[in-house]
Amino acid sequence: MDIMFRQAALKDLDSYFAPLAQRQGKCVYFYRFPGTSPEVDAFLRRYYEAARRSGVVIDGRLPNPDTRQLAYFSEMMGMDFQLDKGFLSARLGKWLPRMSPAQREAVAGAVFATLEDLARQGKNENMLRNAYIKYMCWLYYRFERIVNQLGADQPPKILYDGAAGHYELQLLTVLSRAGADIVLLEREGDGGYAKLDPSSAFSRLYQAAGLVPFPPGSSLKELQETLAREADRQRLYGPPPHTSPCTNAWMDAPALSQALTSAGTRGEDPHFFYNCFIAQYGVEDKLTFSGDLFAFYQRLKSEKRRVCVVSGGIRPPAPEEIGAIRRKNYSTIEQMAGDLVQNIRCSDPELQRLMVRAFLDIMLEGDGQTSTTKATNQAVYLLCWLRRWQKELFDHWRMPEISVFLLFGGCTTEHEARFLRLLARLPVDVLLLQPDLNKGSCLNDPALLELRCPGSLPMDAFPSEPSQIRVRTAAYQAERDLDDMMYRDSGLYRDRQYAKAESVTLKVMYEEIAILWDQELKYRPSFQVMGDTVALPVLLEKICGVKDGQTGPYWQDIKKLITPDTVLVPRIPWIRPTDPNPMKACAAQFLQNGKLLKRRIAEHKSYPYKILRKEMQDYLLDKLQLLLDQRIVAGTFENGTEYTTVAVALALDKELLRLIQRFDFTKKNPKVVAIAAAEEVLSLEDSILFAYLNLIGFDILFFVPTGYQCIEGHFRHPFANEQQIGEYLYDLSPPDLSAPPGRGRNPIRKLFGRSR
Repeated sequence: MDIMFRQAALKDLDSYFAPLAQRQGKCVYFYRFPGTSPEVDAFLRRYYEAARRSGVVIDGRLPNPDTRQLAYFSEMMGMDFQLDKGFLSARLGKWLPRMSPAQREAVAGAVFATLEDLARQGKNENMLRNAYIKYMCWLYYRFERIVNQLGADQPPKILYDGAAGHYELQLLTVLSRAGADIVLLEREGDGGYAKLDPSSAFSRLYQAAGLVPFPPGSSLKELQETLAREADRQRLYGPPPHTSPCTNAWMDAPALSQALTSAGTRGEDPHFFYNCFIAQYGVEDKLTFSGDLFAFYQRLKSEKRRVCVVSGGIRPPAPEEIGAIRRKNYSTIEQMAGDLVQNIRCSDPELQRLMVRAFLDIMLEGDGQTSTTKATNQAVYLLCWLRRWQKELFDHWRMPEISVFLLFGGCTTEHEARFLRLLARLPVDVLLLQPDLNKGSCLNDPALLELRCPGSLPMDAFPSEPSQIRVRTAAYQAERDLDDMMYRDSGLYRDRQYAKAESVTLKVMYEEIAILWDQELKYRPSFQVMGDTVALPVLLEKICGVKDGQTGPYWQDIKKLITPDTVLVPRIPWIRPTDPNPMKACAAQFLQNGKLLKRRIAEHKSYPYKILRKEMQDYLLDKLQLLLDQRIVAGTFENGTEYTTVAVALALDKELLRLIQRFDFTKKNPKVVAIAAAEEVLSLEDSILFAYLNLIGFDILFFVPTGYQCIEGHFRHPFANEQQIGEYLYDLSPPDLSAPPGRGRNPIRKLFGRSR
């Protein structure tokens, strides 16, 4: 029997999509795939789309013809059967009239050849009749849409995802012989098929390097959902831009100086704009770095490049910037991105398309691992910053112009990293310069060129003006290097070496207070330095009762605790709700969605901490945010207590501020001794203040001779460690405890009866 089409071996997977005219001889492909790989995965996506458009997709085994289908076949065709090609051709002409004579002859010949194979295997006429009826029903109900495409220059595609049985394999063989391309997915491996066709006579096994078993649970439905999601995303993008970024690949050498190359000489392909994306960590020469940077900047400006320089981090969007972004509530990230992208407006159509593509690429990466709320917040940051610098970077932009965005000091937040990655997809040279190697960086991108230099140099701002250049002499730099060697991981510390700290409250025995009270923090248990942050071991104790009931020694022992670093609170409440506080009136302006508006606070005319050193101002505001976040004081973000918290924390008295200003995190910390001898309790303001001072790093002792619950009322959880030292006494009047202790025996060790 002459079979119209023969099976052939693949040169590559793309051969499946070649028309018959470009195939060697009249051949088709019938391969089974026992596993996948990136190449196979990409092929299956393309093949699925082809089968869906002009072929047949079978998900799972073909079901046997049901009673209704068999009854209709019997009514139309009768139950006669002959193993004769003419009989089969005549029946196909009546059953599938849309086929051309040539197609009908091809299918009849293929069915006849397959039935002959079965007859040679010993199948009787009744079994052949059953096979014939199954073939006819399946052709009519599942494959009728492709039978009139058989023999066309573009063979119809069949994708079968399931464990084929004997009859299914026979029908697939019929369709292959009649001119269809077939892909059979074997998600459970090739073992089941090998039992049906041990010699691979009817199909070929696809074998290639890197092939791995299909993942458990994978299915065509998963592929369909992925393709549908990709199609939805593609609709979001709209018309594609005419140009694409060629990032870094054009460079002659991996060097920051490549950014000075004029845009017109970087490349000639009009389909690309040639930009660079570079992060340089550290410096080559500490002595000349500042001057070299200024020369670099001047060179960029002399070539009329648009240059944006940002030092010390990108300022978060202001409320008015956020308010200008039109947005809604969203249920999916795709919905969010598709709506928010409409906020991008640019007079140049090509630049508009580039911005849209860059924004969507960034927002849709990650395959939905971010919540919609968080993704919306990220998108708003991107749009606010893009609007902030759009005119400066792209005003009257024309190809092949490349502007420059330079972030100096470090990329410390994911928002900043995301924005730099977005800009790197636009006609912008994106440069991150981080001369201080002690800082971390959040920036990571496959297109990023990282340059690492050996020297580390703390610098606050980019020297864009001559007055900002600070040239170090060799002697000065040698002193700094020696200083760095002495104080790094040596247990020795410079004055105010660290600007960040976290309080760790010690749990101690009563007798240990005397040993630790006047001790430098670096000698206390649990003191450690983690990167640029110090762990401060502090005391927070409530001491109840009077030892042996003796008030004289009791007051004398407390008096000995009053060191130059100690604030004495002789009675509580220390702060009353009626006390004047100039920050109460403006506290509500300083909070938004639970976060401090630090810039607004710092710029407010009533802000009292402007006289403090800058790093201490930042430290105090960070601890205030921590106090709010931890909700230590009851009522925070429930009944307005957060505004009282802000007002109290921003109105510390002069004595406390002076202690904080000179606080060195590796030396002695400031302290508070509070006496609660009466029946009054801490006010809400007191509770806020003591919780705040504890986070800042103060040692705090409450002496409560009555043992009353006088400090606990406004805290969500037990605040201080409690010590019981003796009898409870009432109606005590504290004497004057403010005088400094006498000389002689160590006053702290004497407190607990210890000698020098």
